[in-house]
Amino acid sequence: MHPKALLDACAELVKLTLKFDHPADAVVSRYFREHRTLGPRERATLAETVYTVLRRKLLFDHLSPSGSGPKERRMAILGFHGPRDFLKSALTEQEKNWLDQCDSIDPADLLERHRHNLPEWLVQPLKAQLGADFWPLVESLNQGAPLDLRVNTLTDKRADVQQELKLAGIAATPTPYSPWGLRAEGKPALTKYDAFARGAVEVQDEGSQLLALLLDAKRGEMVVDFCAGAGGKTLAIGASMRNTGRLYAFDTSAHRLDALKPRLARSKLSNVHPAVIAHERDERIKRLAGKIDRVIVDAPCSGLGTLRRNPDLKWRQSLQSVQEMAAKQAAILQSAARLLKPGGRLVYATCSLLPEENEQVAQAFSQAHSDFSPLAVAELLEYLKVENAASLCSGGAAGRDFLRLWPHRHHTDGFFAAVWQRM
Repeated sequence: MHPKALLDACAELVKLTLKFDHPADAVVSRYFREHRTLGPRERATLAETVYTVLRRKLLFDHLSPSGSGPKERRMAILGFHGPRDFLKSALTEQEKNWLDQCDSIDPADLLERHRHNLPEWLVQPLKAQLGADFWPLVESLNQGAPLDLRVNTLTDKRADVQQELKLAGIAATPTPYSPWGLRAEGKPALTKYDAFARGAVEVQDEGSQLLALLLDAKRGEMVVDFCAGAGGKTLAIGASMRNTGRLYAFDTSAHRLDALKPRLARSKLSNVHPAVIAHERDERIKRLAGKIDRVIVDAPCSGLGTLRRNPDLKWRQSLQSVQEMAAKQAAILQSAARLLKPGGRLVYATCSLLPEENEQVAQAFSQAHSDFSPLAVAELLEYLKVENAASLCSGGAAGRDFLRLWPHRHHTDGFFAAVWQRM
């Protein structure tokens, strides 16, 4: 595609995305469906330009008024993903001079808000938790996330799949914490490879893999993935159960569960039973009360731990939406807890960075439910032979109570988990 045409397409997509009517990934996907002639390189340029604009929106908002032309074009120029000489061949002399001036700005001369590119309501909670580590987090959130894969241990061994991918031209290294994971270099089109087609691997962030590992589901048990979504953790749990027992995948969205079906077919699992529920108090839940061995609640949340992948979330969420989400999380956790039999394990998890959705929900649940005994996550991970387990945890006098993953420290999405055993 000619540079001018590609820049125009970037500007068009930036404009659509910045309306914030829909999630950015949905807007980008729809644009690609409507423009099927775009090649892989053009699609990569368009997507990465949009995500750069979303990651650095406050800075680009600050710089763009000094330029000329429509704002979305200026934003697209500032965030353009590609060689500078290619971009400049699409610009007027005035635009080239303006871009050079923008490029010459020393980041140290910028205001804090133009360096961190976060909404103010989010800055203080993160600084309060991280202190000097706030800026390393900011830097990590402004980078793209790696491609993590989970090996289907029901059918394959990690070392074998790693070698298979290497022969296919994909370099991948074992993830440092999850025993099931591989981290691939670059962004290969995974669906073209046999390892994906036959269900040997699934795309899943290492942090998400650790949540499934924490549940530690055993052969022959009855297990519930309470907020299953597209089923990434469901598939990992089913494999750890060695395709035995009964694993319910509940969700209120039929659309999300539909996305599980092709993945389930590839996985070779027959112990998974997806089911749409109306709400957390659905009759299906009541019928299973007191009968389940293990329950994982990966609760709906702000998703702020996934900002490397979904940078639009920081502009689409607010303090009020987080508070509303926390109330919903508490209700879901309480309903899910009723499923467990004595001795059963309950895992509560989010992909949020905020205590309101994490520690505060877990602590309130513990105070209200004396029949549930909190388990130290560090001890559980050490039992599961996870390397450097204590470094993944925080909370409590010894800092071992909860799983607390951070992008800048652990190179995963931001995740939280608390675990209880029913007495």
